[in-house]
Amino acid sequence: MKDSLVIVIPAYNEEETIEAVLEEWYQIIERHDGDGASRLLVINDGSRDRTGEILSAFAKTHPLFVYADEKNGGHGAAIWNGYTKALRMKADYIFQTDSDGQTTPADFSAFWDRRKTADVVMGCRVNRGDGPGRALVSQVLRIVIRVVFRVKTADANCPYRLMKREALQDAMRMVPARYHLTNVLLSVAFEKQKKKVRSLPICFRERQGGKNSIHFGKICKMGMRSLWEFSKLEREYSLMAGGKH
Repeated sequence: MKDSLVIVIPAYNEEETIEAVLEEWYQIIERHDGDGASRLLVINDGSRDRTGEILSAFAKTHPLFVYADEKNGGHGAAIWNGYTKALRMKADYIFQTDSDGQTTPADFSAFWDRRKTADVVMGCRVNRGDGPGRALVSQVLRIVIRVVFRVKTADANCPYRLMKREALQDAMRMVPARYHLTNVLLSVAFEKQKKKVRSLPICFRERQGGKNSIHFGKICKMGMRSLWEFSKLEREYSLMAGGKH
């Protein structure tokens, strides 16, 4: 019996890129379909452009594709919704990536080939096409996580991760519902729960179309908010663990 797979992709106003992204990743689902149980799942996070129309048309001709229209809650909330739905599908593995075309399915086979060697195979954006500013944000985030949560992560917010269903289910218990940095807290949870995490470099291209909704000012604001939230969450985690790290 082949292992089944659900690929989770959040989407918001991606009419310029979404069809090409769907075509690329649908081929991966067809190749790794486990007895008809695998699915390509897109969460439409309240898009105001033609993204919803494109998803609806794609679903009519691609039986392994499903999508859900959600009220706009941001990238993290969309991922949280996607993971929740994917877990209900009972697939053996859950993979997440984004809809802006910056990641490529060409890297996926290396992750799939190593799925039995770890609970989570995590991407690491070594050479980034989104500019030095975003790379700096990731470096600062790594330091903040190290200081606040006292765990090491290579690329905590990387949108390229293959997870065993059981590992994701355990980690999701540590993530508040629809949290705006769901993937970051999942990365922390994997370390806190002593999951076996393997890191692999990935290609990370320039955005293939559309406009990034998160600008530098918004990143700074989110950073200040997250620092306070992280500190609060770490205290809660410490209480849950009886003060043990």
